[in-house]
Amino acid sequence: MTKLFAILIFMLSFLTLETESIVTISEHYCSNSSTFTRNSTYEANINLLLQSLPSLANSSNGFFNTSEGKPSNADAVYGSFLCRGDVTKDVCMECATDASVRIKEKCPMAKESILWFDQCVLRYSDRNFFSATDKAPLLGGYNPENVKEPAELMELLNKTMDQLITTATERSDKRYAHKEALENSTGTILYTFAQCRPDLLVAPCKDCLQNVTSILLTNQTGKIGGRFLLPSCFVRFEMYPFYTVEKKRHSSSRLVVGIASATLAVVLLCIVLCFTLKRKRNKRNHVEEDPIVESEMTELHSLQFDVGTIEDATAYFSNYNKLGEGGFGPVYRGTLPCGRNIAAKRLSQSSKQGLQEFKNEVELVAKLQHRNLVRLLGFAMEREETILVYEYVPNGSLDQLLFNPQQSIQLDWSARNRILIGVARGLLYLHEDSRLRIIHRDLKASNILLDDNLNPKISDFGMARIFGAEQTQGSTNRIVGTYGYMSPEYAMYGQFSVKSDVFSFGVLMLEIITGKKNQDSYISDHGAGLLDYVWEHWRIGAPLEIVDRTVSESCSESEVIRCIHIGLLCVQNDKEARPAMDTVVLMLSSADSISLPVPEEPSFSITSVKHKQQSQDRNSNRSSEKLDSSKTTPQCSVTSGCLTDVAPR
Repeated sequence: MTKLFAILIFMLSFLTLETESIVTISEHYCSNSSTFTRNSTYEANINLLLQSLPSLANSSNGFFNTSEGKPSNADAVYGSFLCRGDVTKDVCMECATDASVRIKEKCPMAKESILWFDQCVLRYSDRNFFSATDKAPLLGGYNPENVKEPAELMELLNKTMDQLITTATERSDKRYAHKEALENSTGTILYTFAQCRPDLLVAPCKDCLQNVTSILLTNQTGKIGGRFLLPSCFVRFEMYPFYTVEKKRHSSSRLVVGIASATLAVVLLCIVLCFTLKRKRNKRNHVEEDPIVESEMTELHSLQFDVGTIEDATAYFSNYNKLGEGGFGPVYRGTLPCGRNIAAKRLSQSSKQGLQEFKNEVELVAKLQHRNLVRLLGFAMEREETILVYEYVPNGSLDQLLFNPQQSIQLDWSARNRILIGVARGLLYLHEDSRLRIIHRDLKASNILLDDNLNPKISDFGMARIFGAEQTQGSTNRIVGTYGYMSPEYAMYGQFSVKSDVFSFGVLMLEIITGKKNQDSYISDHGAGLLDYVWEHWRIGAPLEIVDRTVSESCSESEVIRCIHIGLLCVQNDKEARPAMDTVVLMLSSADSISLPVPEEPSFSITSVKHKQQSQDRNSNRSSEKLDSSKTTPQCSVTSGCLTDVAPR
């Protein structure tokens, strides 16, 4: 009976978790007729416009027009961002963040560019297109598979799209509508969607939708789905719910709703019985659970697994399935009854983390959804077991590949650069774009997991802290995290902020570039670590000598030196001098189009140590010999491209 309850609970939690948002590109357009030159005022205006995109998306209702530069000036840039009308604000902000980066990757030199995601569209141009109805470019197409009854589908699609256009144009707020229609002969539900730019008036909006719908219907030959996109409007249909389906249903589907409701009632009853049995069993076994933790966990019951399910999945935590071990405890691979692979983190009795950190991780990760954050499937708390259940990420943690000479060959420069950008985007989401402002506080290579395609996922949120909307800094008497990755203000004074994570990211960047661990010594005369090692080579104008030999032959020298430069900016002593993560993402994604400031000497560097020793052994009048970073910092003109000639001034 207990196993039956566990299976039912798992099914409910699994269905709940299937709403994860994945932002994907559908189409893009780059104008070939008009391009800009590198380092031009126009490019600077584009970068400013894209940099402001996430914050504007946060304060808007899913749509806004914006511009940079004087309207009468030839270098003015006009931009527009639109989210699909049904998506949540979190997904909209994630889409805005991704679009602001990806549009420059797709159209690096075009003066006019459009990027269509499934969830949003971003556009910029050198002409003012606000409130205009553009009928070009037209992009789109159909799914290759055919339906069984093409004639019936065409009739239903024609009728449904006509109704949809009327509904969309009458919605004065977001100018969108979606509609489901039942195909009688097959019982298939047709899902349709239409949307205009909200700044269009009713008549232009209707004209645009009728135009693109006519194209959709004219070219349609009984396919199971399709979409057509114009800059001012778009339409789409599928045989599956690609948008957020409202709770209303057609009368013919009431039986399905009734069955679903009855099933839900049974599942809820089982949950109540399961908790009752668990409470009785705990009393029999004299196991006491923290009443505060248990109360706060109750609202997350849909994520709770039965320990027996996890034991079966991992072959009772066999060594054969052991993936590794961290501060929390051992991690095991497992397979659930449905065939899904998982990674189960089992809290060990000797773990430095406790129930509070466990609860913290469950509450945080359950509320976060981003492609560069590991996905929490659930947790288990009963008997003497405390377990976190995550998606299984097949390539393990970054440190297992990066610091293993035999494995690191899998990480060519392209993969490493992709990891850097992915981690940066994940941190930006935590700091600015999620519902909560989160400071991770333990970012390091072992907490970065890699999927099948070596895409990074930030994990281990046991030490993370939530900030309020207006809060920028916190402090603590309990220093947690990993020495070597901690910022100086946190390690010494317990002060942490988003800039603490930026410091950790800078250390991680330099590890990825060099293939060396920060904790080890690389300048034996002084026992100095990675930051000193990198800084010393940067200071003398030989940054390429620190690059991991695995990638030194194949990488772009200018790109690598730029990344070293960004890494040094992130690990500066002064937290105010460190760039925020939105700036870091822009720096990493904009090639050499943005000038970088001169980095200051990082914390605990060899030159500062050397100076301290000198000041103790020599007269005070010799203290002026301390290295002046303004004179010794290599002036590599990143924007001019003379990056192979790095040398001190």
